[in-house]
Amino acid sequence: MARKRIREDEEAAIDMTPMLDIVFIMLIFFIVTTSFVKEAGIEVNKPKAANQSKQKNANIFIAIKDSGEIWLDKGPVDIERVGARIEKLLAEQPTDVVIIQADKDAKHGIVVKVMDAIKEAGIDRISIAAAKG
Repeated sequence: MARKRIREDEEAAIDMTPMLDIVFIMLIFFIVTTSFVKEAGIEVNKPKAANQSKQKNANIFIAIKDSGEIWLDKGPVDIERVGARIEKLLAEQPTDVVIIQADKDAKHGIVVKVMDAIKEAGIDRISIAAAKG
């Protein structure tokens, strides 16, 4: 009689392995399909614009402070290294748009140099971020 009771307890156990396999597969799927945005890393005082449009598929943001400091991927970058850093980011995650967040008091020459570096890296679509005004 005791042997019969032990066999019933063993048969009533639920095997959790298939459920865990499905959870891990879903986790891997979500990690692979997630898009990561490369933020500039600083807040700038953007100029106001009456007409503006939103860019939905931009993954790379470059910030230019009023002092001329350039930030890319949450770190400062020299003007000479902007193109190389963008090429590295493009290798990690391809995109066709880069957004420049220039401070309203940033020098025009620095913004143009950054735009030239972006074009040399192979991106033709450049957007300038502005505040609603």
